[in-house]
Amino acid sequence: MKFEKDVDVITRINECYPKMSKGKKSIALYICDHYEQAVFMTAAEVGKIVGMSESTVVRFAMSLGYEGYPQFQKALSVWVSDKFGSVEKVGRKFGRSSDGEILQTILQSDISNIEYTINNMDVAAFKTAVDIILKSKTVYIVGLRSCEPLADFLHFYLNTIRGNNILIKTTSVTEMFEQMIRINDRDCIIGISFPRYSMRTLKCMEFANDRNAKVITITDTVHSPMNLYSSCNLLAKSEMASIVDSLVAPLSVINALVVALCMRRPADVKANLKMLEESWNNYQVYLNDEIDFASDAPMIGLPLQNRSNESEQEDI
Repeated sequence: MKFEKDVDVITRINECYPKMSKGKKSIALYICDHYEQAVFMTAAEVGKIVGMSESTVVRFAMSLGYEGYPQFQKALSVWVSDKFGSVEKVGRKFGRSSDGEILQTILQSDISNIEYTINNMDVAAFKTAVDIILKSKTVYIVGLRSCEPLADFLHFYLNTIRGNNILIKTTSVTEMFEQMIRINDRDCIIGISFPRYSMRTLKCMEFANDRNAKVITITDTVHSPMNLYSSCNLLAKSEMASIVDSLVAPLSVINALVVALCMRRPADVKANLKMLEESWNNYQVYLNDEIDFASDAPMIGLPLQNRSNESEQEDI
């Protein structure tokens, strides 16, 4: 595959990944997840870690359009330098800005991301995602690194709507596959990833696709590698105004997804919430950590007057 000279090394890996052999995919996965270490390693050292020969690592570099491994390593070094140099770019952009100006700039950027997402969201794909989630026997959710809070959020609310939801949380690809070992054509997986994309998340989606499970992705553009194995793509803009990933628009899409699911299953949601509330009351889940002392409502079914009398007796 031929690339323009200004195409960075990670973009090349993402675009070539679907056609790579299993050995080269292992190399790509390691480099994308451990670029801080890989940038200083020889081809032989990379090969030893992933269980491949040095010549396979060299061929991997050449398949990306580089003359050999040294040129590939130099390109990776440039990419890593640009990544960590982003702190300096932020300094130049906001160096003379007041706190109020920074606040306004960031919020305005998030508003812009949401507006772009509204205007470019595929409503048919959104509806398909809702249908897939409701019809699936088990829903798997994966989001790593900065996307982990999004996956946690979606998993938390899916549990109030339906059962059999599995949040994949681990740093090992092997352990991720172990959690997905029973996935099949009656299940679905929701993969969440934004730049810089997680190859581990992509691996999970590839594994699910090979098992004929439905694949839903929440990512930023049609060019995202997350779309390679997905039958349903929900795109949300996540352009960064600083070194921090802007996940406001993706979170809004997840909010909309949760609400749409609730509207399809109102009776189930009501029953689940009622059961949860009874459990909270019976086991005094919120007695110590989330009490609203400004409320006039009794705590855990005990009248406020009685509690007040008990307090007075304890003081005596």
